[in-house]
Amino acid sequence: MNNNSSSTRLPIPQYVMTLAHAAALRSEDPYRKVGAAALDADNRVIGTAYNGLYPGFKAQDTFWASREERQKYMLHAEINLCSLFRRGEAKVVACTTMPCTSCMQALCAHGVKTIYYCEPYDKSEAPAIASLYGVELIQVTDYPLSRHFPLVLDS
Repeated sequence: MNNNSSSTRLPIPQYVMTLAHAAALRSEDPYRKVGAAALDADNRVIGTAYNGLYPGFKAQDTFWASREERQKYMLHAEINLCSLFRRGEAKVVACTTMPCTSCMQALCAHGVKTIYYCEPYDKSEAPAIASLYGVELIQVTDYPLSRHFPLVLDS
């Protein structure tokens, strides 16, 4: 009997994307749920984060009525994630959506070398930024939670 569990062990891209997806499920945003997760050089979890309001801030129910009005107040999952580690600590980050241009800049400034994402974001300059700085930007669409809990909600 072969005790090697590598054939049943979840590969790192799918593992970290599953963590990001699980984090996204915590988002308060009723329209768009985005999650992110970071691993260190030994593939240990540094943290997870999701898009939302300033920690501890409780919005009134009317706040959520207009997507356009609240968008400027939402903190992106990647920015919340970067608050959990120092520059150079995170080597791998997964985001459920390709980072926007500003978030990609922040991830590069924090020394992240590999970024996985699931959903593309056409308005982002992330591919060009990744290319310039030698950061791997890789789409991962097949991971366990993706089949059971969709993140884009009908509204």
